[in-house]
Amino acid sequence: MKVAAVEPIPVAYPEPNDFGATRYLCLVKVTTDEGAVGWGEAITQFPDANHAVARLIEGMAEAVVGRDPVHTEAIWRTLKDRAWWYGYGGGLASYAVAALDIALWDLKGQALGRSVLDLLGGPVHERLPAIASAHAHHESIPDMAREASGWLATGLQGVKVGFGKRGKARLGYEHDRDVEYVRAMREAIGPDRALMIDLGIAIRWDVATAVRRVRAFEEYAIEWIEEPLGAWDPEGYATLRAKTQTSIAYGEKEWTLEGFERVLATGTCDVLGVDPARAEGITGFKKVVDRVEAHRRQANAHAWSSAIVTAASLAISFSTPVCKVFELKPLPNPMQDDLVAEPFTHVDGWMLPPVGRPGLGVTVDESVVDRYRA
Repeated sequence: MKVAAVEPIPVAYPEPNDFGATRYLCLVKVTTDEGAVGWGEAITQFPDANHAVARLIEGMAEAVVGRDPVHTEAIWRTLKDRAWWYGYGGGLASYAVAALDIALWDLKGQALGRSVLDLLGGPVHERLPAIASAHAHHESIPDMAREASGWLATGLQGVKVGFGKRGKARLGYEHDRDVEYVRAMREAIGPDRALMIDLGIAIRWDVATAVRRVRAFEEYAIEWIEEPLGAWDPEGYATLRAKTQTSIAYGEKEWTLEGFERVLATGTCDVLGVDPARAEGITGFKKVVDRVEAHRRQANAHAWSSAIVTAASLAISFSTPVCKVFELKPLPNPMQDDLVAEPFTHVDGWMLPPVGRPGLGVTVDESVVDRYRA
């Protein structure tokens, strides 16, 4: 089996979990000379990046066509070598590498008749708790708390909520409103469900604000606070860690193993967020979680895009002891629920190992891909 064709497919779709905003992904379809198809994805987020990444994938295709898709590590290294000039340290090149690598792992599993999880060594968890991952949108705190409680009524075991997002929630800006929201959420979901707070790019806390806010949240037992000081502030995070008890999460904006190593070296991050559709695919994600394990920290898959990256994230999460939970979007959306024949879901609040079907285990509906082509 050899790779015969590579097709990047920029898509744009409405995301109910992000207040109906249009979100952008660059899918990639890799076809072999035997007719097998592998799917990958880059979480490009914006239209300009979407089309730029598609062009990079077209250019990188010459390093993939004619290769055996089973040779994922060798091809990944070739792509990294090709991208060094315009992607040194990460950037748009890492998106392109990610999309191609995920598709090649999909093909590798199909060629060998095994799931990606099998190829990664098999499951080290029998099951993983599933949590709702959503943004706070509404003006009314009681309405938001009731909505979250409704998500958990399906069996989900916790909720991660984004502050500073689209809509009327205005969370992340006012101390008293934020604390009242966390109090109301804890009351609504009960004492045993996990509650995480994720700060969006719009939030600009200084260290003193972060310390005061997190200390106030601690009365309501939040599991972790995500990116309270943004993507990179080692001195600020050291102060926050010294003055609070809550676990600190960040890392999802890193691109490469070297970037994650930099975060780990600070000793300030308890939970590293990793997105395989950004951080150089399944191969890149696997390298990162191996280092997270060596540092005795936790990792968490940022699987907030299509079912393709959900499949990749699920395989990695089950293959390593450092991933402890798995995030699912609570509201139906085209790239999760329409894109594949069997959308991912939990069973009584648990994700089960993705074994039994070769590759990523997803059957992509190309009519849906065509509907959302950008």
